[in-house]
Amino acid sequence: MATIPFSALPPDEAARLRSLRAVELLPALTEPVFSEFVALSARIFNLPISLISVVEETDVYYPANVGMPENKQQPRAAALCSTAVAQARAVVYHDLLLEELPDVPPQALRAAEANGLRFYAGALLLLPDQRPLGTLCVIDRVPRAFTFEEQRILELLAALVSRTVAVRHLCRLYPQTGEAQWARLSVELEEEVQALNALVRYLGARHGTLVPVPAAFLAQVESRLRDLQALLDAFHPGAH
Repeated sequence: MATIPFSALPPDEAARLRSLRAVELLPALTEPVFSEFVALSARIFNLPISLISVVEETDVYYPANVGMPENKQQPRAAALCSTAVAQARAVVYHDLLLEELPDVPPQALRAAEANGLRFYAGALLLLPDQRPLGTLCVIDRVPRAFTFEEQRILELLAALVSRTVAVRHLCRLYPQTGEAQWARLSVELEEEVQALNALVRYLGARHGTLVPVPAAFLAQVESRLRDLQALLDAFHPGAH
């Protein structure tokens, strides 16, 4: 088993792992609403692969996955998602084969090459206490440009996923009312994300596929994402 270099671990790694395990993430992240988020992420950027990753002590798990169904987990040292957690920020690698990437472990670069991956962008997902849990990432098998505006939208999507994780956790703290509330909210969220996915499909069919994604397209998407954010922010688990 590959060991994780100390330099590749965040300074609060022990506390991060305690928080990660307290939230019971993996069962929650297999719920349909999270699959809808990764499907939407792939479609917005017209990319074949999108994943939610959970970076555990020695392995990285992919409970929500579009485009790489065989990739359910891998050693942490071989996972590109671990670099975002180590650096505590979003990361973008436009060409994994040709760029100089001193912050990416050699084993992760070898694994990416073996899987035929060339482009990777990952935005941090945060636990309720704001420690990193993993990433929402988009991936391609060819090199790709990725603008500041595209990265900002990916980070907004990650913030929505993080907020959804936090709400799911809060609902568990109110066993008498929280599960029923979550059941209603998760259906509403799924429907909203599906509707946004339909809008993105329509816009893509009407205007064609462009790389990078045009700013006007992203602005329409952002407006709908802000509506989702308001829905999550207005929800108070346990309230009648």
